[in-house]
Amino acid sequence: MDKLHRDVQSGEDKYRYEMDYPCMGTCVIINNKNFDPKTGMSPRNGTDVDAADASRTFSKLGYKVTVANDQTADQMVGLLANVSKQDHRKSASFVCVLLSHGDEGGIYGTDGFEKLDDLTKFFKGDRCRSLVGKPKLFFIQACRGTDTDRGVTFDADSTDGQMLQSIPLEADFLYAYSTPSGYYSWRSNQNGSCFMQSLCKILHSFSGQLELMQIMTRVNYEVALHFESSSETPGYSGKKQIPCIMSMLTKDFYFPKISD
Repeated sequence: MDKLHRDVQSGEDKYRYEMDYPCMGTCVIINNKNFDPKTGMSPRNGTDVDAADASRTFSKLGYKVTVANDQTADQMVGLLANVSKQDHRKSASFVCVLLSHGDEGGIYGTDGFEKLDDLTKFFKGDRCRSLVGKPKLFFIQACRGTDTDRGVTFDADSTDGQMLQSIPLEADFLYAYSTPSGYYSWRSNQNGSCFMQSLCKILHSFSGQLELMQIMTRVNYEVALHFESSSETPGYSGKKQIPCIMSMLTKDFYFPKISD
């Protein structure tokens, strides 16, 4: 019976990311609010609320948080390139929160557009060896197009041994987008975005209890069921939103419990 228990436990562990590191890791928050007039982009009022809440939440989760405000495209690239060159051997993971205007395939620096691939490529396995096999989590609050979701009504019920291994360069990434491809992403000028506010709320409630994909499913639920846009602009009220999660994680990931 003891041997069987050990085998079962070993089988479970291989599907769960190792957390026995001195620290959770680095969290970089890029918070772009003000943009060069030549971009035609308006100020992102309310984003400072998202940045502050994200900083507070990931600090409580044990991350070393860096907040970079109003970054140009080149500054965003340079910042993430420099972070990827740091020694992450004592870190369990890496987190990046991107708060900006966006479009399909990327986000805006204060002076222009930058492809998302050009921001995340530095953390792939061939470039950032000290994060190989560890979760690299990107949370992206930005538009991915101009479509809006008018929603639909429905009747709802009430009721291993050590050995050399090869791993894909794209493995162990998670991209949590505030909205699906092609869609607008909503943000309150006073209260921040529904996506980031829901993410912080669910992390506070369920970290240490639920696996990351379960947490993100609850974020989807919060945004999908509890958000509806309100705008003085004709045609922009009563719209809905659903986040979009793209995961290349290879194991279960559990944040530590937040102690208030």
